Amino acid sequence: MANDDFDTCRLCLVTPSGGSPEGLGTMVDAALSAGDVASLIVTADAADLARLAQVTVPIAQAHGVAALIHNDRQIAAATGADGVHFDGRVTELRACIDDLHPDRIVGAGNLTSRHDAMAAGEAEPDYVFFGRLDGDTGEEIFPKALGLAEWWAGLFQIPAVVMGGSDLNSVQQARDAGIEFVALRRAVWEHPDGPADAVALANRLLAEARDAVP
Repeated sequence: MANDDFDTCRLCLVTPSGGSPEGLGTMVDAALSAGDVASLIVTADAADLARLAQVTVPIAQAHGVAALIHNDRQIAAATGADGVHFDGRVTELRACIDDLHPDRIVGAGNLTSRHDAMAAGEAEPDYVFFGRLDGDTGEEIFPKALGLAEWWAGLFQIPAVVMGGSDLNSVQQARDAGIEFVALRRAVWEHPDGPADAVALANRLLAEARDAVP
């Protein structure tokens, strides 16, 4: 059941795998120039994460987009990022929140059950994320992630984020389920017309879904 207070679903982007940080920075700049994006989750192999963050964090912030570093508080602090997307154990999540709040955002990821979600929620993160950051292997949102995010959004005040599918139309699934945020990766970075057109189209799809709600 959708959240009665729900107004609109917004986009989050997850950085793509592969490519040089500078090349990815150009893609990120194009995507964030094209429409509303709430946050950018910066993720990469350990060897590349610091450099990718150095390139993409200033770009995101110049567009008014929150830049969140995957699992690394030190890189978040060093690059001036807005926070951390954390998908470790709940005890480590609590330590991360204690370390970074109230100045930076901390999101809880890697939640695969209601029990996991409620345990993470007790730590009071800024959002809970359902699905893997690379979980956009199908065109639609993974059913388990969608079900968990819809359940959470209908009951709790902490916002839910669900990992979208590889098709832009998957954003409408999140909107129709009353989920506050939908994350995209392949649907944007591998879009045949480029990331800017993908973000613009995703926002149009969300607006169409919103306008259709009675």
